Amino acid sequence: MCDIVRENMAMEVTQVLLSAQAVDSTVRKHAEETLKQFQEQNLPGFLLSLSGELSSEEKPVDSRKLAGLILKNALDAKEQHRKYELVQRWLSLDVGVKSQIKACLLQTLTSTVADARSTASQVIAKVAGIELPQKQWPELIGSLLSSIHQVPPHVKQATLETLGYLCEEVVPEVVEQDQVNKILTAVVQGMNANEGNTEVRLAATRALYNALGFAQANFSNDMERDYIMRVVCEATLSPEVKIRQAAFECLVSIGSAYYEKLAPYIQDIFNITSKAVREDEEAVALQAIEFWSSICDEEIDILEEYGGDFTADSDVPCYYFIKQALPALVPMLLETLLKQEEDQDQDEGAWNIAMAGGTCLGLVARTVGDDIVPLVMPFIEENITKADWRQREAATYAFGSILEGPSPDKLTPIVNVALNFMLIALTKDPSSHVKDTTAWTLGRIFEFLHGSTVETPIITPANCQQIITVLLQSMKDAPNVAEKACGALYFLAQGYEDVGSTSPLTPYFQEIVQSLLNVTHREDAGESRLRTAAYETLNEVVRCSTDETARLVLELVQVIMTELHKTLEAQKLSSDEREKQNELQGLLCGCLQVIIQKLGASEPTKYAFMSYADQIMNLFLRVFACRNATVHEEAMLAIGALAYTTGPNFLKYMPDFYKYLEMGLQNFEEYQVCAVTVGVVGDICRALEDKILPYCDGIMTQLLKDLSSNQLHRSVKPPIFSCFGDIALAIGENFEKYLMYAMPMLQSAAELSAHTSGADDEMIEYTNLLRNGILEAYSGIFQGFKNSPKTQLLIPFAPHILQFLDSIYMEKDMDDIVMKTAIGVLGDLADTLGSNAGSLIQQSLSCKDFLNECLSSEDHLIKESAEWARLAISRAISV
Repeated sequence: MCDIVRENMAMEVTQVLLSAQAVDSTVRKHAEETLKQFQEQNLPGFLLSLSGELSSEEKPVDSRKLAGLILKNALDAKEQHRKYELVQRWLSLDVGVKSQIKACLLQTLTSTVADARSTASQVIAKVAGIELPQKQWPELIGSLLSSIHQVPPHVKQATLETLGYLCEEVVPEVVEQDQVNKILTAVVQGMNANEGNTEVRLAATRALYNALGFAQANFSNDMERDYIMRVVCEATLSPEVKIRQAAFECLVSIGSAYYEKLAPYIQDIFNITSKAVREDEEAVALQAIEFWSSICDEEIDILEEYGGDFTADSDVPCYYFIKQALPALVPMLLETLLKQEEDQDQDEGAWNIAMAGGTCLGLVARTVGDDIVPLVMPFIEENITKADWRQREAATYAFGSILEGPSPDKLTPIVNVALNFMLIALTKDPSSHVKDTTAWTLGRIFEFLHGSTVETPIITPANCQQIITVLLQSMKDAPNVAEKACGALYFLAQGYEDVGSTSPLTPYFQEIVQSLLNVTHREDAGESRLRTAAYETLNEVVRCSTDETARLVLELVQVIMTELHKTLEAQKLSSDEREKQNELQGLLCGCLQVIIQKLGASEPTKYAFMSYADQIMNLFLRVFACRNATVHEEAMLAIGALAYTTGPNFLKYMPDFYKYLEMGLQNFEEYQVCAVTVGVVGDICRALEDKILPYCDGIMTQLLKDLSSNQLHRSVKPPIFSCFGDIALAIGENFEKYLMYAMPMLQSAAELSAHTSGADDEMIEYTNLLRNGILEAYSGIFQGFKNSPKTQLLIPFAPHILQFLDSIYMEKDMDDIVMKTAIGVLGDLADTLGSNAGSLIQQSLSCKDFLNECLSSEDHLIKESAEWARLAISRAISV
């Protein structure tokens, strides 16, 4: 069939594909344009030509590889809206054309060229990902498996690779259990040590990794599970590094997906992983450590969910694998800490065995708490003063790693002894590695053991000055050390967030701020995220400051404004310089946002700040102006803070600012910017109230347009719905003209979000965000219309809203935030519509139960909302 395809090609693509890879940019661009035109003018012919090119053994390897890559990109994309378009485009192709393309792809699996086979495997999986859910290409899996044991090794390898990619692309529900069994049988047999070909074993092991999600039924069968586990464990002992690595990746996945089935194998797995960590290549050892990290993750989740109260009814009991393995697991992990790389680039954060071991040790500490401390302390005491930097650094890293998990009572006495030693090491140790880890560890001490919850304070008037002096001195050290010192100061400031009117940091505030500003001006501040860390710490120091330093914060406004002004004066920047300028502007706008919020929080400082408002707004507008088509996310957030602080006075900025607001709302590509801009609309509504009315037509038109577009990222929808509520609350009954557009949008979104059976955790989390946005819209609309003669306009929508509340209550998967908003909406409905709502509420299937559940909630905010709702409902019913 593929010969026919090649004979009937719409054009000779080989030369164009080769030209598209030419060094000469003119040749390359011309070829790319030719391919683009061919695709636009004759898509079926284009795809047939590419599949024919890929499957032809006479064609050059380079043209075949590119043909396969273009084919793959014609079927899939990262952006959801683009992916949807490509799927629809493929499904609409003529069945005959698709059959010929698929035949060519399957034929390519027999190619002698490895790159062609591998590319075909990926493309077949992409097609399967589109067609199998549509009940199309049902014969694919059968045809792949039918002759897998009779084909040459290179074809077997390609077939197994295809099955692996296929399992990655489709959800388990799409494949029948009988076919799953056959896939697993073929894969596990391919992994078997009796299989002589290394490439086949590797392809099979990697395929199993993707197929594990399909194997629930098989892991519930003792014999099948034993067989799979035996083959995986045998593969971890393969002579080939890549096979051992892939086998351990399978073990990591099994640890996460089938934790509750691991008890019979855990001792063997410990022996295998322990040997790999101590003796094997780093790539293999890393995966062996990752297995134990994955077990920690599972047990941490279980212990957090059940709080250690397990009964026979618990969905997933905790087997305490980590606790049982502790005496052997901790020494193994401590050994890894001594395997640092001399030239490890701390700026890049290269992952190595020492870092993996420390990360796992930290997870173990979170899993077992106090039990880890006596096992780690002897290692720390033995190594902390050794001449070899590796031993000192490993001891410090071990200490820092176990600070989250054990109780403050257990750790505080040890930290009090260690603190002075560490402050000296941070300034005096000759090793940059040791200083880096010491500063990181101090940051962890301040993060987890400093603050109002600790009975015996770590930081006292006696040592506070020494700590600050050492941290500020360390900010002059190498970039990686200075960055960690900034981080330590960040958590030090955060620990004093709720101290009241006076803070131990107040006497040092000016010195701290000046030191951080000096760091931002260092020539090497671009290394190790140093400049970013300095600004983040400055923001936290300002945020957690008290009224005593308000005058100094006010002076800082002028300093940061001057810095931002400098970035706007730069002319004719290269693309690299422009990127750095954008980054710096973002940091400065972020800093101004925090300062504005701080000064706007109390009347005296707000009044003093107002004299700067015009200048600041002017700077923000100039930041937007130099961005051309895009809006700066941090500047937009800062404007939200400015609107909140200036209140009704923000109106004078709207004529100049509105075009940038609109630009942000239109920014589909940078969807975070779009979401932030939607949030700022809410801030402006709260600031201006009904004075925003002249701009509402434009804003509502754009918001409705956003919701109608399939290009909109789903994360932007909840804030848009919430924004409807903000607008309605601001303009009251003037929202009337938008009801006929907004209400159907809310209704259809509500219907979609009401039913979540079978959804995964991520989808349930998103659904709750969506529900909350919808409910906030309803709440704002009802409150906006309250006491207006036009409230009757809302009566037709009440039955649907009550039905929505019923359905989400019945689903039993709403989080506390949704519960609070939902009971609030029930109260708003009764409060605004009065007797018109009373009879409807009485007819509701679940309103009474829902109200009672909220009234007995332990969350005082839910209880408070429910009390108010009960009053509103009783008034509505008694009218």
